Amino acid sequence: MKQQWIERPEAGGVAALLLIRTFALLCGRTAARLVLIPITLYYLVRRKPERRASRAYLRRILGRDPSLLEIAKHIHCFAAVILDRVFLLSERFTRFDVRAYGIDQIHAALAQKKGVLIFGTHLGSFDALRVLSQFSKTAKTRVVIDTDQSPATFAVLNRLNPELAASIINARQEGTSTALAIKEALDEQCLVTLLVDRARPGNPVLDADFLGSPAPFPTSPWLLAATLKVPVMLCFGLYRGGNRYDLHFEPFADVLVIERTRRQAALRDTLQRFSGRLEHYARIAPYNWFNFYDFWHLHDATRAPDRPVAANAAGVEAARDIGDTGAAADDGAMRRT
Repeated sequence: MKQQWIERPEAGGVAALLLIRTFALLCGRTAARLVLIPITLYYLVRRKPERRASRAYLRRILGRDPSLLEIAKHIHCFAAVILDRVFLLSERFTRFDVRAYGIDQIHAALAQKKGVLIFGTHLGSFDALRVLSQFSKTAKTRVVIDTDQSPATFAVLNRLNPELAASIINARQEGTSTALAIKEALDEQCLVTLLVDRARPGNPVLDADFLGSPAPFPTSPWLLAATLKVPVMLCFGLYRGGNRYDLHFEPFADVLVIERTRRQAALRDTLQRFSGRLEHYARIAPYNWFNFYDFWHLHDATRAPDRPVAANAAGVEAARDIGDTGAAADDGAMRRT
């Protein structure tokens, strides 16, 4: 439980993932979902850290000790969403019943002739965002991903959808380069998406109350958003069972303001508001939580310093750290022990 998610190697390799991809695409989603049963049993029996993490989270969200069946349901939900990535990234959207809420808010934000930052989390499926193209033909999306964190997954993605892979902004490159790539995409009025609930060891975080206890959230995405001065929206793609996903978009800020003189307090207020929305959706779909590690106790996390920083300097600082923020793919949540 104390081992950080970032320190654990990616589960599986290119060959294994390609085998799953080929089987899923050839045999179909119904047949492929049968494989989820032995996968769930394997994690339930053999992967003690993930089982303990699931139990600890479910105890918080349910308000009681979960049963072994509920832990299995949690793991199975995660496996189902990972399998659906094959079809979502292949743009085989007709297999799914996706209900989108807040599309008008996306259009309103884009009407400002600016790009939009879309902040997501490891709650549900961020890949469901791909279906946005079916609801908004004008929205162009760029995804910020740490491709070095999940190299096998990225290799498979490159084969599934080379065009999408080519549009990715690699978060592992030097921080200023990442920030410039994000700004360029925003200048082209793109939706730039990244995950903002995880911090790598050593990255600055601040605590916000989440499910009854302080949890560390990274500050870098919010500092970058304040520097870029573009609309910020939240996105939650909740898996609702079967082939259904609910895609929720919420405006968070037309322009995020973090004043230099009260930087720490403003960041804490911002993170608490974000944490509140994350908890809201976690309670709607409790088995969609895909952080299979001790989320509340990141021992290596670095609390953000309580000191004033000029706006430009804050932007550079955020750019340096943004590549280390939780932009890794969802399947990076489960690692080899």
